[in-house]
Amino acid sequence: MSDSCCQGSVDASALQARQRRVLAAVLAINAATFIMMIVAATMSGSSSLLSGALDNLGDALTYALSFAVVGSTIAAKAKVALFKGTLIMGAAVAVAIQIGWRLFHMETPIFEMMGIAAIANLAANAGCLALLHPYRHDDVNMSSVWECSRNDVFEGFAVIAAALFVWLLDSGWPDLVIALALLIMFLRSALRVLLSAWRELAWRGDIQSS
Repeated sequence: MSDSCCQGSVDASALQARQRRVLAAVLAINAATFIMMIVAATMSGSSSLLSGALDNLGDALTYALSFAVVGSTIAAKAKVALFKGTLIMGAAVAVAIQIGWRLFHMETPIFEMMGIAAIANLAANAGCLALLHPYRHDDVNMSSVWECSRNDVFEGFAVIAAALFVWLLDSGWPDLVIALALLIMFLRSALRVLLSAWRELAWRGDIQSS
């Protein structure tokens, strides 16, 4: 029995160490990608790139929080997941404001810069998703992190499509349409993460006791 308990402790510690290494890697990738996307969005005038940049910033903060609670209680992880959902919702609101502004200040983004930045962003996000994939069912903490990364891959393909249609149509409308689609995706993702964390906390009675 003692050997079994010790083995379980060792296995749990090893898993937590692997989770921390993966979260540190994706945090670094997202922080670097955020800087690249902000510069590209500013220079190209793209709403979809800006939405991607804001998402990367939210993800970087999310991964930092997730790193902090590896090895904590399930209730603590659920509370952090609740905060992550709020971050995603905040990114969605920021995108909505920017889209509203662009509707009254329409311009055609520089599609070359959009395309290059979108491809680089997709490659980075696909790498993050691959790193996180083995841990997606470990707990609510890693599950919510994987949810963010999966959204990033969809976002990468969407921004590439926006750049392509901006080039084909010589119009800023495809960029705004893709930005709006990303906004809807952010809102759905935020609701999923918030509801999952809320259910976890409600089941454990943490909402009533806090």
